[in-house]
Amino acid sequence: MCSSSQIIGSLLVLSVLEIGLGVSSMAVGAVSFNKVRTEEKPQLGDSSPFLLCGICGIFCAKKKSGLVMILFSACCICGLIGGILNFQFLRALTKKSSSLYSLHLASMSLACIGVSGCTLSSWLTCRLASYEQRRMFLEREHSLHHSHEMAEKIMLLKIQTDCLGTIQVAISEGSKMAAGL
Repeated sequence: MCSSSQIIGSLLVLSVLEIGLGVSSMAVGAVSFNKVRTEEKPQLGDSSPFLLCGICGIFCAKKKSGLVMILFSACCICGLIGGILNFQFLRALTKKSSSLYSLHLASMSLACIGVSGCTLSSWLTCRLASYEQRRMFLEREHSLHHSHEMAEKIMLLKIQTDCLGTIQVAISEGSKMAAGL
């Protein structure tokens, strides 16, 4: 079983990888766009959701709140969908005889790696959420156990003070009776 720090470390590494993939994908898209503009061919836009996914992943690893984890999971799902669609569109557009074949191949490779990264990030986020849920449950259980112990101690103190008060009353009444005899 992985600890929380190992999960967070892995999530940070994957997030940095996703940011790198997003930047690389945008760079390949820009080069491809410039080449297409000179050749007057249709261009498929390379919108890279991996950059957003990576930034969200770093935020998730730092914050670890439920809402941030949900936001990051949504970004990972968007990254998965965007990467798969990008790959499919590029696959349909790519022809081996094209001058842009190497750029399309690089973009398809980046999309595949990005989809894999988003899948792993989603899985790690689920693991982190499970770990945090277990930690919060244990903290709550410990807190409730502690409050029950405190309630029992207070009850014992009340019983002891009641008993001492009753004993003192009995002793004082007994001494009054002994003095009267």
